[in-house]
Amino acid sequence: MLATVTFIPMVLSIIRLSEIKSWVWPSVLLALGNVIFVLAGNTFPSRTLSGIRWGFLAAFFALTAAGLFSYLRSSRSIEQAQLYTAVNIYLLLGLLWAALYLALDAFSPGSIQIGKNPADRQTELLYFSLITLSTVGYGDIVPLSGEARILAALEGVTGVLYMAITVALLVGRFRSEFAD
Repeated sequence: MLATVTFIPMVLSIIRLSEIKSWVWPSVLLALGNVIFVLAGNTFPSRTLSGIRWGFLAAFFALTAAGLFSYLRSSRSIEQAQLYTAVNIYLLLGLLWAALYLALDAFSPGSIQIGKNPADRQTELLYFSLITLSTVGYGDIVPLSGEARILAALEGVTGVLYMAITVALLVGRFRSEFAD
């Protein structure tokens, strides 16, 4: 299930970025780097390979989110594609932070305390990321190390800023469409 949740935004992002020629190749290379480290990690199980894999995936999500935001910012009108792109960026931000938490968890186990009866760590950290990005913060998963706390704080700020900037951008475009 987690692979599906991760795979769909990846494919949609690459398709959308194919319209922006300068962004597509770096994102494809990072996605391929991730695949290589997934295969290497499955062949030679290691926390280091797992951490590098999550680092590549985080870099992919960051690059694609930046590329899609550039596309959204430069669009001249509001259509369904722009709204779907805005939603996709938000989901990519959640996946970005989840990948960062998973990389931190691989390199520094015990940085994040997961509550009682956890599912698998990947699912739990994706849940934690989405809850933190939306600034809900239920408190059932707790960042313990300083690095994990800083990541969680930065994610909360990112979620608030993304919503504020995106709404302002879309409202500005909407108003300019009706002014013309």
